[in-house]
Amino acid sequence: MQFRQVIDLSHTLHPNIPQWPGDPKLEYEEVASLERDGFYLRRLSLGEHSGTHVNAPAGFHPAGAGIDQYPPSAFVAPAIVIDVQERAAANPDYRLGVNVLLEWEKEHGIVPAGSLALLNTGWDEKWYDPQAYLGEGSDGILHFPGFGVEALGVLLTQRGAAGIGIDTHGVDGGRDTTFSINRRALEQKRIVLENLCNLGQLPPLGATLVIGALRLQGGSGSPVSALAFVP
Repeated sequence: MQFRQVIDLSHTLHPNIPQWPGDPKLEYEEVASLERDGFYLRRLSLGEHSGTHVNAPAGFHPAGAGIDQYPPSAFVAPAIVIDVQERAAANPDYRLGVNVLLEWEKEHGIVPAGSLALLNTGWDEKWYDPQAYLGEGSDGILHFPGFGVEALGVLLTQRGAAGIGIDTHGVDGGRDTTFSINRRALEQKRIVLENLCNLGQLPPLGATLVIGALRLQGGSGSPVSALAFVP
């Protein structure tokens, strides 16, 4: 694999990151200090879906595979990037439609089989404002963009995509409380990435993603370090 640039697609983890309502808080606790113990060490507590993370079938299907059951090859894949920033800015409840997917293909060609389809909504710019990032209204409903069901169907069944990813807190979009996109995408051991960042620095086609996931036994997902290698 030849590349000229490496782009970090993962947010830094800190206690004030946006969290899905009800998820465990991210906490650091110092357990050893340089002055007292001669080395520095912290205990880390966080949910499996904290920060930039990958989801696994076990999180949405009773007999689904845990993140530890994915083969190593699943964590290296070519990526396409669909830019919907203008649409998302105009409508926080925007869902990727088949028409936009086909527009992308008219310009860049058919989505290659085995690719990860990443949706660049520009939402990562809101990361340091959790209220804006989640878009929670007074009624408790969240508002942020996601994938549409029909577009997902084309990507999975007609294009053979290896998975999907997005720079919001969920591929489903904030209003979808049934997690329909996650459930459909994770009927098999596909990749579902959430809370990505810096997608605007990637080309529409040609980058390769390398995803560093924790091998959590039976894990519903895992925080990840996601890197994009740009040719």
